[in-house]
Amino acid sequence: METMAWFRSVVVSAVCLGLSAMVSAQTQPALLVVNQGDATVSVVNAATAKQVATIHEAVTGVHAHEAAVSPDGRTAYLPVYGSTGVGKPGIDGHEMLVVDLASRKITHRVDFGHRVRPHCAIYDRTSGMLYVTTELDNTVTEIDPRTLEIVGKVPTGQAQSHMLALSHDGRRGYTANVGPGTVSVLDMAGRRTIAVIPISAKTQRIALSNDDRMAFTSDQTKPRLAVIDTATNKVKAWVALPGLGYGTAPTPDGRSLLVAVPDAGQVAVVDLGTLKVVRTIAVPSAPQEVLIRPDGKVAYVSCNTSGKVAAINLADWKVQSLISAGPGADGLAWVR
Repeated sequence: METMAWFRSVVVSAVCLGLSAMVSAQTQPALLVVNQGDATVSVVNAATAKQVATIHEAVTGVHAHEAAVSPDGRTAYLPVYGSTGVGKPGIDGHEMLVVDLASRKITHRVDFGHRVRPHCAIYDRTSGMLYVTTELDNTVTEIDPRTLEIVGKVPTGQAQSHMLALSHDGRRGYTANVGPGTVSVLDMAGRRTIAVIPISAKTQRIALSNDDRMAFTSDQTKPRLAVIDTATNKVKAWVALPGLGYGTAPTPDGRSLLVAVPDAGQVAVVDLGTLKVVRTIAVPSAPQEVLIRPDGKVAYVSCNTSGKVAAINLADWKVQSLISAGPGADGLAWVR
């Protein structure tokens, strides 16, 4: 009897440890890096700053550029853009991959019905909806993540609506329309375009300040950043940069904006009080996207041609580590 009791205890303990490990794998904070070069996603342990796994997109000739993660950290969404860059000829993507992060397996595919070059995905915590820019349709597509069904589309009124930013209440959307060089302001609930703001002949990326009062997008013809007043939907200021800007992200305290400057191999830090660059940080070549860790201590910067991610300590503004990802490191997402 004692032997049987001991055996049962061991079995129960093993099951509990297995379940604990499974839960830990699902909830462990991690960084996802979308690698265009080999159509993979790197899973980086946030504590060690080391790649611990690779998710293969299992698609041929095309790749994702960006990723979004569900609030519970269990699911990643990868819109498969195509085989090329924005505005360039190539194979156009038509689906989004749904990945279970515990098993790191593709579990579903959302088909948009035709080739639309789906690109930027954002999970809106307020509405519970998933939004994906569908570039060739000049829209943002709304998906219910519970059913994975397309429930609506928000017209942008412009071509090449590449990136999307949402206000914190989920009511307003802002798309950077690359080729037209404009920003569209969207009523997300009403599914309509409110305004189209001219920026330049070409623009890239979009981000909002923490109070949603300013939107930022980088001019691709001059080394400057457009600062949009979201109350008037007009450009209120230009910030001179050390080169053509790209991805941006505000720090949690709202005082600074980090701007990737690919040609210079730098991240520029803009003081949001004075709207001037106050420092630059050297990073590996072709920095693309900036993601601030939720605790506000570290900024991650994907560096495309080097396949690295620079982790910047926001206390001293120094690169504290370089994380090896995959070729063509681009989109970043945080797993809570």
